[in-house]
Amino acid sequence: MDIERFVETRKRLGLAQSELCEGICTQATLSRFENNSQVPNLKILIQLCNRLNLPLGELFPKVGVKNSEAVEKMNQIEFWLITSEFELARQLLTTIDQKALEEDSILDLRYHYLNGFLEIYAESPTMDILFIFDQIITAKHNEDSEIFHLLAYTGIGMVYMREDDQDKAEFYFQKVLERIYEYPNRTIEDTWRVLHILFQTAVFYSEIDEIEASDVLCHYAINICSDNHVTYYLARAAIQLAKNAIKQAAPVHEILELIHDARAYSKINRNKVALAELKKMEESVKQGEK
Repeated sequence: MDIERFVETRKRLGLAQSELCEGICTQATLSRFENNSQVPNLKILIQLCNRLNLPLGELFPKVGVKNSEAVEKMNQIEFWLITSEFELARQLLTTIDQKALEEDSILDLRYHYLNGFLEIYAESPTMDILFIFDQIITAKHNEDSEIFHLLAYTGIGMVYMREDDQDKAEFYFQKVLERIYEYPNRTIEDTWRVLHILFQTAVFYSEIDEIEASDVLCHYAINICSDNHVTYYLARAAIQLAKNAIKQAAPVHEILELIHDARAYSKINRNKVALAELKKMEESVKQGEK
């Protein structure tokens, strides 16, 4: 029980022990609680807390919620990663104490995965990013860590793609594709991560003009969204399909239809970044039509 919180509240209110316990219990009972951790019966404890205007629940020990604040932050960061709010996500990540996560191997891997991708979007030095992902790859590999290894391979592939080393990039993306189709999505977060992998891999294959492969991956991502009632990646997959259609010089009406689909998905998710990108794409396509 958080007795220090109790004592701090009493002192902040300027109450002596004798004043707090008057009409409730003896001062000795209160002293044993504050100094020797001897908890009085529940009725007395409730009355003492009521006098302090302190909810009793705030004194109870936190059970099973170690690192809960960090988990909540990483949930928000992962959501912002999906909606392309990279700077917001990066700022929030700096408030997490990574050292405090080291005892929980999965949380530690999750931190490195988020950090690695955000450093990519921040265009940080290549070696710094590779070092982050190396900490995932060299960690103990088991069923629970599998998705983070696949994300690390994806991140490394993105780095080499950025460095215009397509052979190395394809090596890592291919390692991902060998295993991603069999990965069991057990949680909504798993589904987000698989979609992130598929999307980034689709972007790579579009970059090397393997448009058919990119389209297949985008459509697979859209099917996963549909099957799992997840809308966040629908817009990004649809945007990539539109970009692929532009690269193939598809008819304008087909491109615009893809853009309009992507805009609808983006509006559902209130993805301002995607909506701004789609506006520019549509203006460019219509301008080229004239």
